Amino acid sequence: MGRCLVFVEHAAGEAQKPSLGVLAKAASLFDDVVACLIGQGVRELAAELGAHGAATVYVADAPELADPLPQPRVDVLAGVLETSGADTVLFAGSVLASDVAAGLAARAGGGLNWDLTDVRVDDGQLVGRRPALQDSVLVDCGWKATPRIGLVRSGTFEPAPGGGGAPEIVDVPVALEDFSTRATMVDRELARSEGPAIDEAEVIVAGGRGLASPDNFGLVESLAEALGGAVAATRAVVDAGWYPYSTQVGQTGKTVAPKLYVACGISGAIQHKVGMQGAGTIVAINKDKNAPIFDYCDLGVVGDLFEIVPKLTELVRARKA
Repeated sequence: MGRCLVFVEHAAGEAQKPSLGVLAKAASLFDDVVACLIGQGVRELAAELGAHGAATVYVADAPELADPLPQPRVDVLAGVLETSGADTVLFAGSVLASDVAAGLAARAGGGLNWDLTDVRVDDGQLVGRRPALQDSVLVDCGWKATPRIGLVRSGTFEPAPGGGGAPEIVDVPVALEDFSTRATMVDRELARSEGPAIDEAEVIVAGGRGLASPDNFGLVESLAEALGGAVAATRAVVDAGWYPYSTQVGQTGKTVAPKLYVACGISGAIQHKVGMQGAGTIVAINKDKNAPIFDYCDLGVVGDLFEIVPKLTELVRARKA
């Protein structure tokens, strides 16, 4: 394959794990992979991207790029696309990346496939795979126009740092269109949690409607704390206002791939399954022996979670002590 450009998102002074996963995947498919960092104070992040597969890193570091607004990033990426000669651009899915990818496709006249769960090369052609029919089937998709632009579902690929050397770093001049500066960010609120974010955690304990009440999420939180993991929730729980949207796993939430996923009181609908089926080990606790989640978990416990979860938490704490 030819040259691939990967848009690398960052936050709190770090490159985001989903972007590094896409970068590693691109390095396994393309002869030449370049990355692009856009923001203020991001140049110091460029050197580490070589270990994840980037031969060249284009850096646009300027005060006018400090806010995570999409249109200025479209301006920068359009210039990098032309300079680099890339024929493919890949993004890790996020709210910002979705806006940027759509804008770049319109600007460059490229083809856009979104919500990809895999990317491969068949007979010299790039092929994407994405869910369809409410995630009940997976379909292959291609591109009729270049640049080929792909938006990969967040959490699909894991970072795979190797022995790559220091990348070439190219500073990009920032020239923004007049219309790109008309939107300004008035305020920004970040979701706060005591533990790790669910898309970064190696252990996740998730709660569903089987908890019966938002007050009972304390059981899930205690087990997550004992395991050193994060707390997640299903869509039904989030829609009911029991837990924040930032913790939702599933088709309309986040895709996660922890080493361990403990599902408490979760039936296992297909919409939830697609968000967590990449976990290394899935443990399900549910009183309904016919719950769909038992069809794909690695270890299933049929019983009352209000008895099992506290005892499990106690055992974990005792073992760690």
